[in-house]
Amino acid sequence: MADLLNIGLSGLRTSQTSLTVTGHNISNVNTAGYSRQETVQGTRVPQFSGAGYIGSGATVNDVRRLASEFLTAQVRNNTVVASDVAAYKGQIDQMDALLAGSVTGISPSLQKFFAALQTSVESPADVPARQLVLSEAEGLAKRFNTVYERIDQQNQYINKQMGSIADQVNRLATSVAQYNDAISSMKATGQEPNDLLDAREEVVRQLSTLIGVQVVEQDGGSLNVFVGTGQPLVVGAKANTLAVTPSPQDPLRMQVEFVSGGSRQSITSQISGGEMGGLLRYRSEVLDPTFNSLGRLALSISDEVNKQLGQGIDLKGNVGTNLFKDINSPDLMALRSYPTGADVRIDDTSRLTTSDYRLDYDGTNYSVRRLSDNAVIPVTGSGTAADPLVIGDEGFSVSFAVAPAAGSSVTLMPTRRGAASIEKVLDQADQLAFAASARAAINTQNRGTGAIGQPSLSSGPSPILTADLDRLFGSSGLTLTYDGTSGTLTGTLPAGATLSYVSPSTTGLTSGQTNNLRLDYTDPVSNETYSYEFTVSGVPSTGDTFTLAYNQSGVSDNRNGLKLVDLQNKAVVGVSYDTAGNPIANSGASFSDGYGELVERVGTLTAQSRVDSEATTALLKQAQDNRDSLSGVSLDEEAAKLIQFEQYYNASAQVIQVARSLFDTLISTFR
Repeated sequence: MADLLNIGLSGLRTSQTSLTVTGHNISNVNTAGYSRQETVQGTRVPQFSGAGYIGSGATVNDVRRLASEFLTAQVRNNTVVASDVAAYKGQIDQMDALLAGSVTGISPSLQKFFAALQTSVESPADVPARQLVLSEAEGLAKRFNTVYERIDQQNQYINKQMGSIADQVNRLATSVAQYNDAISSMKATGQEPNDLLDAREEVVRQLSTLIGVQVVEQDGGSLNVFVGTGQPLVVGAKANTLAVTPSPQDPLRMQVEFVSGGSRQSITSQISGGEMGGLLRYRSEVLDPTFNSLGRLALSISDEVNKQLGQGIDLKGNVGTNLFKDINSPDLMALRSYPTGADVRIDDTSRLTTSDYRLDYDGTNYSVRRLSDNAVIPVTGSGTAADPLVIGDEGFSVSFAVAPAAGSSVTLMPTRRGAASIEKVLDQADQLAFAASARAAINTQNRGTGAIGQPSLSSGPSPILTADLDRLFGSSGLTLTYDGTSGTLTGTLPAGATLSYVSPSTTGLTSGQTNNLRLDYTDPVSNETYSYEFTVSGVPSTGDTFTLAYNQSGVSDNRNGLKLVDLQNKAVVGVSYDTAGNPIANSGASFSDGYGELVERVGTLTAQSRVDSEATTALLKQAQDNRDSLSGVSLDEEAAKLIQFEQYYNASAQVIQVARSLFDTLISTFR
């Protein structure tokens, strides 16, 4: 009876333990990361008797945690990727809406500006129409400023979010280290601390939502967690930290440092995965290129419009002035480098790229590397204001008031703040230079039918110099007389001026056809060069005269204004040049196309991020479902187990009752 009683008691204890474990599962059905547990039951050591070995009941050998390292790792790895994509998508959706929006984008303001310009050019003496040009120019500049501010807000958000993520990573890393210490101590007893293992794994999973991690289990049950390219965030019971600090190359962009003891290492470029990796990937793939693309476009618009205005004449007969702020004003040049001290001058906006650059100085020589593709760019010049460093064919040069220290580096950002710095500075509508700088006329006494076309300045300085034009044309104009014998135009040209025939003949005029001529002039005082192109058509007679003069009173002249309108479709952004310095045909883009390329690129990346988001979400759900199929708690299954173990408990109690009854019967026989 004693044996039967012990067997019943063992069953009672075993079923009670199973009921406890089942209740524990049910109570943790909503606990994140919990893995269901089950009892592993076995028989007790049998006892030998003359009839053989007789069983002595049951015992609980283990409380097993139903978890798979493979399935857990799948969830962790898919969480890393899904969090990366979600963070990236959350930012690029905002960027796409900003750039492509009919209200928030640049295109509407750009179209309004050129539409106003077209209307004004059609009536060049109409001051209210000119005033509309100024208003739309101000609207365009402010639209660039606003878009820049919105993008800069994203940059500030990323900086703050990086700091917040680093704090969370450090807190979770400390938790993992503490769990490692507790688990190692408990495992020394030879049993698994199931709930602590689940809690630690959930902390690691949370960590993987923030940053890409690699997890390696070591002897004793501790998990070592690594980030980046193998930097040990957690080793056993010790946790290192991450710090987010301003980048030494650009304080407006934060960097991530790995801190271990007294050493610090920048690992920004090595981080991938998780929310941190997604934000950094977005910053490098979208945010920085967008800053620079918008800046390049703003610089190009400002420069091209200002240069064209500088080659025209306003309503007062003066040379045109800038509509937008000079892109090479001292304050703007100083903002294009960090640390400050370098003046970055934009020499040719058509050659600008959308990259930043790093300039290194070893105390004797300068070297420059383009950061977008890490290409080494040749450098010429000494770096002084009189002999600036010309940075290859990149469209800008650099000068220093004081040479940088030996071994120092300077980050060059020629286009970064272009959209923030564009500004309308012209206030007087009558100062818009719509008239051309030169005019042509025929002598009304000419006997032939020869006609001369209005000259066009094909190349020249901006702004043009009135003293140069006075020396070229003189006070009464430059008179050209047709010589029928030689078929040429004769006249007294000033020093530095040459007249050449371009087509159809290079030696003289072809009577009855449209002849293209060019007047080239290098001023002996300013050393500036001018090139005017014009036509002579019809059949001139010997002695007929034509006059070229400075256009001081071109009130109704809109020829320079038409060139301003033509800028809308002229390829002036991102032009490629051959080795001789000539623009390659069909290279470059117009203002609208340049902005369209930016919108298209961001839109393509946005569409791809949405596809990636759907795919990674599906993969993560599949991985979670796979894990839950093994480790998740099913209330239906646990309810069935409750009934099973309850019956087991009652049956074991019945065994005890039988043993007691037998024992009572035995005792009563001896009374």
